[in-house]
Amino acid sequence: MAKIGLIDYGMGNLFSVQQAFKRVSQPLDIICDINTLKCCDALILPGVGSFDPAMNNLKKTNLIPSIIDWVNDGKPLLGICLGLQLLFDSSEEGSSKGLGVISGKIRKLPNEKNERIPHIGWAPIYKTNECPILENHPASNWMYFVHSYSASPLEQKTTVATTKFGKTDVSSIVWHKNTGACQFHPEKSGVAGQKLIFNWINWLKRTKF
Repeated sequence: MAKIGLIDYGMGNLFSVQQAFKRVSQPLDIICDINTLKCCDALILPGVGSFDPAMNNLKKTNLIPSIIDWVNDGKPLLGICLGLQLLFDSSEEGSSKGLGVISGKIRKLPNEKNERIPHIGWAPIYKTNECPILENHPASNWMYFVHSYSASPLEQKTTVATTKFGKTDVSSIVWHKNTGACQFHPEKSGVAGQKLIFNWINWLKRTKF
């Protein structure tokens, strides 16, 4: 069984993520420092809240250099919601630099008629490229979103699934090296979200890093 670390920097709903993984019989270790991180086979970077406070909290853990090395070395990481956004260079939500392991920027959702910001609720995602967590997934599936910003990767192929916000396609899943990240909350997305988690764990089991 893979040893998976859940990064705790004070801005993630750790309990919900732990419960989702518990349902597929996968325990998670809480990661607060470099020593516990080094013992892991894979990492999860969750996140709820705003970009600048999240980066400030992450800096206090002294984990940023290790997370950057982890991704650049091709080790597996799963980002969730704000955890996805932190992987990019910067965000229109704040002035802090992001982790910069995925090239691109986080941009405010477009001003679409009849669409409210923040975007809260269920919406379908549409697969645009293949990646391990979307293996054997239907062309579209409904997931639960809570966000006001979305990713704009420098390389279009980095986006592997999109969702509609009004008439605009916005990025909902990105994949870079062995890092995958969801703008929605798979741990709150019922059977469809559980399938993504199950796929990610199975991919970890059959892949050597």
